[in-house]
This record gives sequence, C-alpha cells and structure tokens, in this order.
Amino acid sequence: MTNNLCYITTPIYYSSGKVHIGNAYTTLACDSYARFQRLMGRDTLFLTGMDEHGQKIEEAAAQANFHPQAFVDKIAKETAELWQNLRITNDDFIRTSQPRHVEMVQKVFEQLIKQDDIYLGSYQGHYCVSCEAYFTKTQLGENETCPDCSKPTRIISEQSYFLRLKKYENELLTFIEQNPDFIQPETRKNEVISFIKSGLEDLCVSRTSFKWGIPVLSNPKHVVYVWIDALSNYLSALGYGSIDDTKYQKYWVNNKNIVHVVGKDILRFHAIYWPIMLIALKVPINFKLYVHGWILMKTGKMSKSKGNVVYPMDLVKRYGVDAIRYYLIKELPLGNDGLFSYERFVERYNNELANDLGNLLSRTIAMINKYYHGIIPHFQGEVTGFDLELQNLANQVIKDFCDDFENFRLQSGLNKVWQLINRANKYIDETSPWLLARDETKKDQLDSVLYHLVETLRIVSELVAPVLVESSLKIKEALGITSTNILLTNLHFGYYYENPVSKNVAPLFQRVILEEELVYFNNDDKTLKEEEIIDEITIDDFTRVSLKIGEIISSQKHPNASKLLVLQVKIDSKIRQIVSGIADYYNPESLVGKKIVVVTNLKPVKIRGIMSYGMILTAEYKQDIELLEVFKLPSGADVK
Repeated sequence: MTNNLCYITTPIYYSSGKVHIGNAYTTLACDSYARFQRLMGRDTLFLTGMDEHGQKIEEAAAQANFHPQAFVDKIAKETAELWQNLRITNDDFIRTSQPRHVEMVQKVFEQLIKQDDIYLGSYQGHYCVSCEAYFTKTQLGENETCPDCSKPTRIISEQSYFLRLKKYENELLTFIEQNPDFIQPETRKNEVISFIKSGLEDLCVSRTSFKWGIPVLSNPKHVVYVWIDALSNYLSALGYGSIDDTKYQKYWVNNKNIVHVVGKDILRFHAIYWPIMLIALKVPINFKLYVHGWILMKTGKMSKSKGNVVYPMDLVKRYGVDAIRYYLIKELPLGNDGLFSYERFVERYNNELANDLGNLLSRTIAMINKYYHGIIPHFQGEVTGFDLELQNLANQVIKDFCDDFENFRLQSGLNKVWQLINRANKYIDETSPWLLARDETKKDQLDSVLYHLVETLRIVSELVAPVLVESSLKIKEALGITSTNILLTNLHFGYYYENPVSKNVAPLFQRVILEEELVYFNNDDKTLKEEEIIDEITIDDFTRVSLKIGEIISSQKHPNASKLLVLQVKIDSKIRQIVSGIADYYNPESLVGKKIVVVTNLKPVKIRGIMSYGMILTAEYKQDIELLEVFKLPSGADVK
C-alpha cells in the first residue's frame, strides 16, 4: 500500500429536492480536504454523487408528473451545477441510475445470494418512507411516528431478502477494536460498539412494494433496497467487478488513505452495514470514517416544513463563494453540531474575513507602495525579537495546520491560520512601521517588518487555499506572485520576491452592516423570541430555577470584553447564545463538545452589546473556577 494516494468520498445525496447548506457542508469539507491532499503532492480521487432510487423518489416524481428517471436527471443536473458554483473539485459524479452502478450492484447481490450471505424471508413492520428505514414498536415516537423525522410511518408486510449481519458482528467488532482510528471522533466509535454489542438483526435489503430501483437479477419482482444500492457506489465508481478494475486496485486495494465523510444520521449504515458487506465480499476495509454533526438553526435542525432552510447560492450571490466555504468549515468541529444564523454569519464575515485578513492585506500593500514604491524589500535576517517571533510562529503554524488537515480537523486547522493572521496584525502595532519610516537610521527595521508581513501573507495564502479558493489567488496576485500553489511540504518562511506588489488592491471582503443584512434576508433569527424563554426569573428567585443539560457547540471570545466568552449551547434541538465570564479559565476551542448545566429560565440580558439567553453553572474555590460537566446524559435532560 502507498501513502501517495488519497480517495475521499461524500455520501451520495438523495435526489428528493434542492440541496441546502446542511447538505452542502459535507461536500465543502471533502473538497477542502481533497484540495489539501493535492497540495501535499498526493494522487487524489474525490467522489460525490446522487442516490436516485427508492419509494420516496418514485412518489415525488409521480406528484410532479415526471417519470422517475427524468425527475432524478433534473435534480442531478441542479446539484452538479451547485457544486460547480461552490468551486467543488470532484473528480467523479456517480449516480445510482447509471449502468456502471446498476450492473455492479446486481452482480454483488447475486454473489451474496450464492454465498448465502443474503437469503429470502418476509418482513412486517413500521416503515418511514422519508427516512427509508424500518423501526420497531419500541423505537417509534408518539402516534407511531418516525423517531428521526416525526413523520407518520406505514405498516409494511412483504417478502424480502435479508443480509446476514449477525453472522459477521463479532468479526466487525474485533476489527473496530483493533483499529481504534477507524471511526472518528471516538464518541461515535463508542456509539457503534455499543450498538453492535446490543445484538445485530439481519438487515432487509430488498423491496417489492415499489418498482423504482435496481431489479434483483434472479428475482426481478424485488428491487435492491437503498442501503445495499447506495453504499456500493464507493466501489462501483472505481470499476469494482468490471473487466477493467485498475482504479479499484489503485485507489482501494493498494491505498492506505481512503476517507468516507458522513453525517451522524447515517453513521450506522457506514460503520456497520457497509463494512459487513465488504467482509462478506472479501474486500479489504481500508477506509476511515469521519463523522460530523449537523448545521442547526436556533429553531433546531433545518427542515422545509419549519421554513428555516438556507440555500448556499443565496449566500454566494451576496457574499461570494469564499464566505460560505469559510463559515461552514470554521463553524463545525468534527463530531459536533454547528450553528447557522445570519447574525453569526455576518459577524464572522466582518470580523474574521474583512477585518482580520482583508485589512492585513490592505495595510501591508499600502505601506509597501507608500514607503518602497511597490518593491518588496529583500530579507536581511531578523532585526528584532518581534520579527523572530512572527517567523517562528509562521513555521509552526504550517506544521500544525498540515497535521490538523491530515486528520480532518478542518476547523482546528483554520483556527491555527487565524492565530498567525492575528499575530501579524498585532505585529504591525508592536513595530509601528509608520514611525520607522520617519527615521533613516531604522531602514533595516522597516525592511524587515514589511518583508515579514508580506511573507506572512504569502504563507497564509497557501494555507487557506483549500478553503478560500478565490481569496488565496487574490492575495498572491496582490503580492506579485505569479506561480501556482506550491506543495505544502515545501512551504516555509524565506521566499525571494522579484515582482512589485499591486498598486491598487480591492478589499478581499467588503464589510456589511448587520441590520441591513437581516432586513435583506427578512430574517427574524437575530434574537430568540421572548415567548421561548419561559418563567422568567431573577437571581433572587433561584429556588424556581429551571436547569437542563446543554452541549456547547461553539465558543468564541467576546469582541468587546476580554473576560467574556460567547457560547452557542444546544439544548434538545434548539440553540441558545450564552455570554459567560470564564475567558480567564478556559480556551474557547477547548469548550466545544462539553456538556454543561444551564439555567434556562433566566431573564435575557444584553452583556457588553451581545444578548445572553441563560447562564451556565460553575464551581468556584478561592481563585479557581470549573464548569459543572456531565458525560452520559443527552442535551436537554433535566437537572433536579
């Protein structure tokens, strides 16, 4: 096997409608990872595509007066166009209605029947058309609704084929325990292990109640059920089972770097059903599974029925493609949920993109044009301790960024880059180049300062290239760099500049006014409605306090107060913003994922310009403060 290859996949998306930003996150994350892998010099294959079969699509097509094939053709065309607009660099676009996929799935199904790993039986149970899943009585919600989407289920009784899961559960469990990095993050791995140890039931893998699917060759009244069909795309795209299986041998059999990226809602299918299929087929389980959370609104998970869906192109048309790519990658730590609100989006856009990065570029280019007529001074060695500190940080950030992205810690990688950007902005204030320019005896210092700023921006442009695909090029163009992206393995402080900087540089990101943006999007999500805060109390009424478990999904420093953090806390399926005075005791990034105790019926207050809708509980002893944490109970659990 080789480390010079990379095969990365998104789940294939269900062809039932328009893609929203919750769906788009996975593709954007995989694209950023694929771009990074290419910048590491690896032969990279990036796959995405469409899941086009099933009862839900058959019914949706009929309702729209389309033949199912015409219906999915339309959805696939729209989705492929969206990926182009988001600058997705997928190398292949697999569709489950394509002959190359249909033929492979039929061969696999027949092979598993022949091996007695698939057998014919019968099934009766509650079925959710929307989720394409069966549920037992004990799993159902109120009034026999689906526990995942809350829609009514149907009782379905039919003859079906079943995949023998129980036969392979011990082998799979052994594999997971012997490969601790197979499922990441670890919380998801533990969830899978627990589910397997509770005992697997054989899986229904065919249907007879609808026709829009891949027929079973030996029994055509059955169509292959969605998960055997959909999961096989990762191999059918490589030509598995075909006469020419060169790609399969190269990118699967002989590759140590295969990555499946999925949302937590389809964890079980990828961590249990898919590897069991591979074991039965005697195909090596060479992949790693990275599991991410959901992009939530303050009203919970995005849903067309709730009317809280945000579509990517609405943001791209107003802010540019880099803004949405940056926000989604920065907002979602691996394994946890993230938050989308227009208020939060605009804050990140203004503060981090326009101010931190954009102003750094504008100030640097302006000073070089003013003091050196656009010519970048050559590097003569560090003159001050500030110079050496910035250079050392830059080289360390390169190393840390590559380590983070290599392990799919995309948010953490971007955070490292912004540490360098913020340090460069501080460096300008520390060195005061405008004062150095007035003193001829300090020309060496001015040379060094401006060189260090330019070099920092060049390094930043290379590191953000997987995410800020347009801004990266704009920064290099402003610096007079005409070469394409260099390999990150060769990136270090000490570039020799031959060309002048641009004379006029348009802002990378034009600042916007929050209130105007909220009006533009007709958004009422700026603050929680007062009626959502029940039983308002003051501290004196603490005996009537309502306490619940909340999960911190985001944490950042308060822009106007050094001792305050602004937390986004998930309670049940809703998000609360809480301002807390714990900045002296906790690094913001270290809080993400912690489950804490929240006062939920405290009267909302504005703290240094930012609304807070609750209070987190801490323990205090002498000069130390510690959060009260829980580890097993889910968010939303009552504390009594």
